[in-house]
Amino acid sequence: MQISRARETRRSRLSAWTIVVIAIAVLIAFPIFAVLSGLFADARSVWQHLASTVLTTYITNSLYLMLAVALGVTIIGTGTAWLVTMCRFPGSRILTWALLLPLAAPAYILAYTYTDLLEYFGIVQTTLRSWFGWKTAQEYWFPNVRSLWGAAVMLILVLYPYVYLLARSAFLSQSVCTLEASRSLGCSPWQSFRKVAFPLARPAIVAGLSLALMETLNDYATVQFFEVSTFTTGIYRTWFGMGERLAATQLAAFLLIFIFVLIWLEQLSRGRVQYYQSSNSSPVQKYQLRGIRAIVAIVFCIIPLFLGFLIPAGVLLNMTLENWEDAFDQRFWGFATNSLTVSGIAALVAIVVGIILAYGLRLDRSLMMRGATYIASMGYAIPGSVIAVGILVPLGLFDNAIDGWMRSTFNYSTGLLLSGTMFALVFAYLVRFLALSFNSIDASLANIKPSLDDASRSLGFGATNTLFRVHVPLLWKGVLAAAILVFVDVMKELSATLIIRPFNFDTLAVHVFNLASDERLTEASGSALAIVLVGLIPVILLSWQMEQKR
Repeated sequence: MQISRARETRRSRLSAWTIVVIAIAVLIAFPIFAVLSGLFADARSVWQHLASTVLTTYITNSLYLMLAVALGVTIIGTGTAWLVTMCRFPGSRILTWALLLPLAAPAYILAYTYTDLLEYFGIVQTTLRSWFGWKTAQEYWFPNVRSLWGAAVMLILVLYPYVYLLARSAFLSQSVCTLEASRSLGCSPWQSFRKVAFPLARPAIVAGLSLALMETLNDYATVQFFEVSTFTTGIYRTWFGMGERLAATQLAAFLLIFIFVLIWLEQLSRGRVQYYQSSNSSPVQKYQLRGIRAIVAIVFCIIPLFLGFLIPAGVLLNMTLENWEDAFDQRFWGFATNSLTVSGIAALVAIVVGIILAYGLRLDRSLMMRGATYIASMGYAIPGSVIAVGILVPLGLFDNAIDGWMRSTFNYSTGLLLSGTMFALVFAYLVRFLALSFNSIDASLANIKPSLDDASRSLGFGATNTLFRVHVPLLWKGVLAAAILVFVDVMKELSATLIIRPFNFDTLAVHVFNLASDERLTEASGSALAIVLVGLIPVILLSWQMEQKR
């Protein structure tokens, strides 16, 4: 009798966890469903206007930008990962972690700094005119950084670490037997890479490339500053410039379908071809590079590091030191407080929800639970502008309905209850970055042996007590990593913040965007440098983990 009661109690608790996880998944996925529902709304006049004027430009520019970024991050990320992993040359150990530094700098900050350096009155063109005696721009040619290709370069420089990190992990895990066999058959280092190492690392490279392309479609500030019309800028202009929320929703839905197709193609490409290797993963003997080969390897690795981090960080630091009072005025501390507050709240909420999802999945690994957690964590693949539209449209309808009812019943206006509030902003961050929290906590939870759960329950503790008494104390590393990742990404997030933020509530990212848009980069240098310094935290953690594994 006691055994049967215990089983019934366990089933009821499991079902309660299942219900909670499914409810969270539905709530997180609601903005996505709201955007997709816009496809069935009637906005033919505005949509026809967009289709006849700017839609083709949005599609073309987005595709060109994706192709350029895909080519750049694949070449740089894979090439640098191979060189520092499989080759030995001067500085290779330092470059192993230093190549991750561009992750700390958002693309829009690079766009602002390089525009200041490379514009007509910037230090580069001014120096060239001084050296060669040129008087006007007609006397020489200089590439225009404010172009689609300039935006692509900025994105490549900050996104190649996605491919580098995953490709390096793949190269480290490859079997020494396979690579030594290629050498014994007379393959040169290039042939071993092309015929053996690259095919084996292909799934990891494709995964990193997919992340880079999703971040490319999410970018707003860089393409807007460089006057490149993409889907993200189109959504913002249609919403705020034309006042057509329904058309903006349909643009967001179009971009969302584009993202889903990209995810499907990535999974299809990995599923159709599979590569296998033996389990021997002892360290392979590295190629010793000397002479011209060592110089080429050093230059190939150092160029993206200098362009993607050292030069922008140096420019911002120099501007900040020269204009200390303007960079760190009273407004800076107000914006910093806003950023820290909203980032801290979003990180805390993401941790709590991530623990609930990960533990619910541990208790019940049914198809329904796996599907629910997958849906809840797919927001990272969705651009922030799409999530913002998906949140504001239903919240706006809700606020209007409540306000209309209160007016008709009590002759009292409630105004906006949820739209444009801190609640909506934190919810957008949760939808966007929950995957970071869930994946980190789920990975840490997987390292805890199931025998601990059985021992806890044999002592009379239920699922909830087991979570708080056993798992949470053992999860602190995963929870800390999740909190840092979410905190830093929220600090850098711009597209969703611009659309959803409450009135007169600007973050450091919004402050930098506003000042840079007005060509006041000197005043924005302190805020931009602060964002870069905060972004260094996860880079340092990743570097430390790589060193520990090495």
